[in-house]
Amino acid sequence: MSDADPSAPMSRAVTLLFAAACGMSVANIYFAQPLLDQLSSEFGIDHSVVGIVITITQIFYGLGLLLLVPLGDFLNQRRLIIGQMLLSMIALVIVGTSTTSSILFAGMALVGLLAVVTQTLVAFVATMAAHAERGRVVGMVTSGIVIGILLARSIAGILTDLAGWRSVYLVSAALMLFMICMFFRVLPNVEREVKSLSYPQLLVSVLLLFKQERILRIRSVLALLIFSDFSILWTSLVLPLSTPPFSLSHSAIGAFGLVGVVGALSAARAGKMADRGYGQRTTGIALILLLISWLFISYTEQSLFALVIGIVLLDLAVQAIHVTNQTMILPLRTEARSRLTAGYMVFYSIGSASGSIASTQMYAHYGWEGVCLLGAFVSALALLFWAMTRRTTASPLK
Repeated sequence: MSDADPSAPMSRAVTLLFAAACGMSVANIYFAQPLLDQLSSEFGIDHSVVGIVITITQIFYGLGLLLLVPLGDFLNQRRLIIGQMLLSMIALVIVGTSTTSSILFAGMALVGLLAVVTQTLVAFVATMAAHAERGRVVGMVTSGIVIGILLARSIAGILTDLAGWRSVYLVSAALMLFMICMFFRVLPNVEREVKSLSYPQLLVSVLLLFKQERILRIRSVLALLIFSDFSILWTSLVLPLSTPPFSLSHSAIGAFGLVGVVGALSAARAGKMADRGYGQRTTGIALILLLISWLFISYTEQSLFALVIGIVLLDLAVQAIHVTNQTMILPLRTEARSRLTAGYMVFYSIGSASGSIASTQMYAHYGWEGVCLLGAFVSALALLFWAMTRRTTASPLK
């Protein structure tokens, strides 16, 4: 399949394979979230700072976005994807066999760094897809990412209850090896044509894209805010649910990720709406739902049913905005889709890391009520930012 002529529609099977690979890869970052109490106990990490396990992973994910994802505009993407997945498998084995907190942190850093293969896959699928179906295809693959993030909690909880937390990372390493074998068979061999740029120039060009593309700047700030909100909920949720009066098992806590999948799947049409020019409208509605979701989440200690409603609304909103963001950004520069993805996702990573550490700190000092107030504040800030910038955004974004 040619990079210059993506005329043939992508089959549903290939699209689903990309979605599954993205979901599996990004899940590696989030496996630790429902395991924070286990890691705290085994490695002697205080509850008030155990969120650093997630933060380290997100920080190195951000570094990977800057240092590795832009290579998709420069190198053969087939070899780049398979190579990153192979190294990711090794990093998972390091985490799964770690004996000290130092080895654990080093392994988590490598897991985060190499999980950016997800974004190389997103940029690649945007190149492979025909123009008329790009929003739909990116929407499906991005749904795979969010579903992977959410199922990571369920899978981690079940495996931990069955065979201990280490099994989570060792099983993931085995699945990663299987996916590598699949990609050897189906990934097209596409050579890149950016040989005039050196590697340092390639990295600098990511920053230049922010200077040149206003839509990229606006949508990246929105990504920072919504994924901060996402992490505020999911990083700290294990803490109230694992203590009295609930005292839920890891499997039960992880099952709340299945609830989030409902919201993620419900937002799959957001890419189609953006293809039709309704990106701004979709964003505004989703941001209002994001703010409302924290009202329901704030009643967690009184009603788990209210928590379920809040989770569905929050994940629906975050996924809809994320799909819309990427559908708007990727067409800006067809020759720089990997760099556009890298720049955008750096803000995602900053938001996720900030939300993770802020939520555990907030819970340690102010409890669940403090976490919910923080989430609602970030949601309101995102809605205000969108309202202030929407009138000056390009016309196709209704």
